[in-house]
Amino acid sequence: MPPTLKTCAIIGAGPAGLMAAERLAALGHTVTVYDRMPSAGRKFLLAGRGGLNLTHTDEPAQFMTQYREASPWLKPMIDAFSPEALRDWCAGLGEDSFAGSSGRVFPKSFKASPLLRAWLRRLGSLGVNFRARHQWCGWDDTGALLFETPDAGRVAVKADATLLALGGASWPKLGADGGWIPLLEAKGVEVAPLKAANAGVMVPWTALMKERFAGAALKRMIATCNGRQAKGEAIVTQVGLEGGAIYALGPDIRQSLATDGEAIVYLDLRRDLSVHDLAERLAKPRGKQSVSTWLHKAAGLAPAAIALFREEAATGGKAPFDDPAAMAQLLKALPIYIRGMAGLERSISTAGGVALSELTDQLMLKRLPGVFVAGEMMDWEAPTGGYLLQACFSTAVMAASGMAARLDGNLG
Repeated sequence: MPPTLKTCAIIGAGPAGLMAAERLAALGHTVTVYDRMPSAGRKFLLAGRGGLNLTHTDEPAQFMTQYREASPWLKPMIDAFSPEALRDWCAGLGEDSFAGSSGRVFPKSFKASPLLRAWLRRLGSLGVNFRARHQWCGWDDTGALLFETPDAGRVAVKADATLLALGGASWPKLGADGGWIPLLEAKGVEVAPLKAANAGVMVPWTALMKERFAGAALKRMIATCNGRQAKGEAIVTQVGLEGGAIYALGPDIRQSLATDGEAIVYLDLRRDLSVHDLAERLAKPRGKQSVSTWLHKAAGLAPAAIALFREEAATGGKAPFDDPAAMAQLLKALPIYIRGMAGLERSISTAGGVALSELTDQLMLKRLPGVFVAGEMMDWEAPTGGYLLQACFSTAVMAASGMAARLDGNLG
């Protein structure tokens, strides 16, 4: 006997909300997506500016380590909707994907907009309804969802199941502003404070570093903080550093800042060379070459890396240009002194959110039966590199499965 079809309210038109909407509509349920912004997927489009990094080709065990403490909790969801399943889903929308040399996976178009357009067309064909400019403001005394709208004022909506996919509080102008926190806390739901994640860090550069090298990339490097390493790149900014290698160390940097008021990140500027090999290169006579030319030719350093080395090497006194071994050691572990992190308004994502103890295995709020949560608004954290979006999609699939089971009478 087929299930009785019910109404589903999805609050939040980001990746998690849209994925859950697709799953539920495909089962025949009536699905309406509400969002306070004028259109869907605004932050999704922002993520695609530099190429939409959907997931990663790491081996499963290595993939899960990127989620740190949340790994055991997320693993069943990522097993159920894996990186391979995500790539198949993209292909089904006519957007084949490819893996770069780093293992990161992108649509072949290298953009978010074609994928989003195809996705919205599919949702339309499935009968998904969209209600833009609907600001969720909680529940009324009957349990109906309340929305503020520009035309109709406050409206109440009854739904058989609800998904909250409202994101964290990063880039609030694109829709996610954390305004849901007091609404859930008023219901007794524990929410960990939101903090900037995948954010740039603040470094007190000299005027020369700011003026000449802001925007320059540091490549082929390893960043280390509190014993944890991250390979990748970083970008010099007017106020510090940003980029994948820095983002991956965000939890460690935040912890050091909280306990010590400062964090030290050590940069290995030539990760492909040993200290011994680098010292041998630097031991060759410099002759009449300038220091910068010599470091470029002997150590293979880019101008920004040379400037960073000279700046940091000089902070403790005279730079050890006459000691190849000491120079090699410094190039392999150059200390960068971090004074703070960029704010939520410029971070890619947020740490904190709904405490995992508040959720069932199917991502339903224990205190609010029939209300589910997915995506970034929960208290897990992942670096960029495809791990963030993958978990948003996977948690949405799990939440949609839980909603469908409840609507079918198979979940209490």
